[in-house]
Amino acid sequence: MIATVFSCLAGRSAALPRPRGPASATTRPVPAFRRLAVPAALALGLAACAVAPPAPVVTPGRATTAPSPPSPPPAPTPITAPSGASITPILPPPAVSAKPLPPSPAAAPSAPAAPAAPAAPAAPVAPVDTAPLEREARAQVLRLLPAGLADRNGWAGDIATALVALRLPPSPANICATLAVIEQESGFQGDPQVPGLNKIAWKEIEARRSRYGIPKLVLSAALAKTSPDGRSYKARIDALKTERQMNELFSDMIAELPAGRTLLADYNPVRTGGPMQVSVEFAKAQVREKPYPYGRFGMDVRREVFTRRGGVYFGMAILLDYPTAYPQALYRFADFNAGRYSSRNAAFQAAVARLAGKPLDLDGDLLRYEKGQPSADPSATRSALVAQARRLGFNAAAIDRDLALEKTAAFAQTPLYQRVFALAEQDGRPLPREVLPHIDLKSPKIQRKLTTEWFARRVDGRYQQCMARSQA
Repeated sequence: MIATVFSCLAGRSAALPRPRGPASATTRPVPAFRRLAVPAALALGLAACAVAPPAPVVTPGRATTAPSPPSPPPAPTPITAPSGASITPILPPPAVSAKPLPPSPAAAPSAPAAPAAPAAPAAPVAPVDTAPLEREARAQVLRLLPAGLADRNGWAGDIATALVALRLPPSPANICATLAVIEQESGFQGDPQVPGLNKIAWKEIEARRSRYGIPKLVLSAALAKTSPDGRSYKARIDALKTERQMNELFSDMIAELPAGRTLLADYNPVRTGGPMQVSVEFAKAQVREKPYPYGRFGMDVRREVFTRRGGVYFGMAILLDYPTAYPQALYRFADFNAGRYSSRNAAFQAAVARLAGKPLDLDGDLLRYEKGQPSADPSATRSALVAQARRLGFNAAAIDRDLALEKTAAFAQTPLYQRVFALAEQDGRPLPREVLPHIDLKSPKIQRKLTTEWFARRVDGRYQQCMARSQA
């Protein structure tokens, strides 16, 4: 208010000045006589403002001129009516009474706006009751399980839970495929025994001792220590019979022995296990993608693979939980052994071989892999495709882009896949879209020559027997 008065007295605009920042505030003390003179100066200033005309607004940087006197209003221009037209005179408006109008009633204070009602919380999604589905699935499994099997209810419950969790229909085909693989891989043993497993363990330990230069005496002293189950590590190795026992042994050795991490380098030689011989790496990937029906908090995926419930769930996931266009379950069994879509990819390799005019290994892997990841080293299949790039109409980048989808259903829809088969069949000889991969099976547990084709046909024979039971 005081700032307004002083602005008016100085001939400045009556508008309030722009606020200043704290740096412009003064801290100088005001004398007492000046404090007393403030009310008088305020009154004089208000009086002066009441009679003084507003001062012109000064724009910084421009010349200021005195305001010119107001111009007289222009004389009214007479309106001339066009010829032949009559003009109706406009009467002057009636005189306005000088009686002052009564003051407008004070506006009633507006009621404060009611606070907005909080948004209603979203209705919680009711959990799906899976009990009826599991009961139906369990009944179907019990009907198809081999007669005389121990703990039929336990097996039926684990298979039914997996079917519901994976949202697979409890059809005879799905159940029989599962039972056929379990029977082939473990003979319905939740923790199957492996002949000569202790010798396999000793061979692995000795190989790693030599690699890291650990003296034999040091290793012998370490293995003589008491392990968490009360036995020495050496005694546990000598008594090994199952993969679950071996997995627990190596886990304890890595965690407890002074040289455990050096000797094993966090490496556990057991990579598959359970009644369906599932890969531990696949199980870890599965729980990252889909909820595990038995919970995940604090779960050791590796240990779950060696349980019956975990082995069944992960085994059914890799066997059944992906789409294919195979005309027979035989090719799905081959995929279970060699990797998803290996049968489709082996057929693609056969088409590339015909196109290139040279043989290729029909192993179902279109790329090379190292530790589960594509390698920079080109595969024979890729090299054959790049050699035919001009004929195919693709450059190397386009070929690589489509080959990167080889482990998915989408690969069969890629331009590369379609073009290869179109060119390979130009001579009129049709090619199959699925071929059993030609792979020799190698593992410390395998004591004789086996192939993926042998495995697939063995499982398919058990599958056909089960399907016959379902129709009886």
